[in-house]
Amino acid sequence: MATIGAHGIVARLPAGFEGRIFVRPSALGSTYPVAQFGTFPLPDDIGDFGSGAVNLMGPEDVFATLFEYGPESLGTALFARPGRPASFAPDDFSPIVLRRGLVGQSGTQWFFTEAGRPFSFYAVLGSHVLRGQLVPRVNTLLTSLALSPVAPDVPAARPRWN
Repeated sequence: MATIGAHGIVARLPAGFEGRIFVRPSALGSTYPVAQFGTFPLPDDIGDFGSGAVNLMGPEDVFATLFEYGPESLGTALFARPGRPASFAPDDFSPIVLRRGLVGQSGTQWFFTEAGRPFSFYAVLGSHVLRGQLVPRVNTLLTSLALSPVAPDVPAARPRWN
């Protein structure tokens, strides 16, 4: 099991996953950490929430993003949940949650604050029909993450959608 870490985010990658953790240059949008994970080869230049990658997924693939927002988001209603979920259930995934609806896929998104940092965890399943077998893979990834307090010295986050 490989371990990756940067910017106060550590992931022990579950079997079959690859991942990366980075901060985009400020000219490209978000200047807070983004962690992306997939069970398929992730292209180099994809959007923060998977545009340019989710269209490459097979029905048994998973894609996930852990996206950090700026400190101005702390204390807001959207980020009021303390900590990420312990796990997801198959019914937590829906085709209508997807940022770019691709036929057959399913997704979920969870906003939370952990380690004094506001995040969203967004996951896409290659098949809504197979969510019963794919959601445990998302849960294994979710529990592999460790978040520590880090005070980024960068401007406010703006997701890169395209």
